[in-house]
Amino acid sequence: MVVGTVAAGIQLLVLWLLVDAVGLNYLLGAVIAIEFTILFQYVLNNAWTFEAAKNTGRREYYAGLVKTNLVRGSAIPLQLGVLFVLVEFGAIPYLLANAVAILVSGVYRFYLDARWTWGQ
Repeated sequence: MVVGTVAAGIQLLVLWLLVDAVGLNYLLGAVIAIEFTILFQYVLNNAWTFEAAKNTGRREYYAGLVKTNLVRGSAIPLQLGVLFVLVEFGAIPYLLANAVAILVSGVYRFYLDARWTWGQ
């Protein structure tokens, strides 16, 4: 949960920078922020969360990175869908809506990562 919470905070920060400082659309900013945190979380999850089953060696490490990108990438439409609905139809500010979307897609991502990326 620590890794997920820190990553969520970083994702919100990156999203805020991309939207408010750079001027990107919130959905495009969300895609970039999500990918950034996918990479960040893989490094931390491999080293800490799944330490007992961590991917070691260059080939295994990169194979795990591809797997986590497939797993977490498959959750991007879910997260973006929740974000879009909350912002456009719920009139919720994009950062709060993204926090909710992270929670909604988080269980899905963690379960699949644990089962497939690290074989738990």
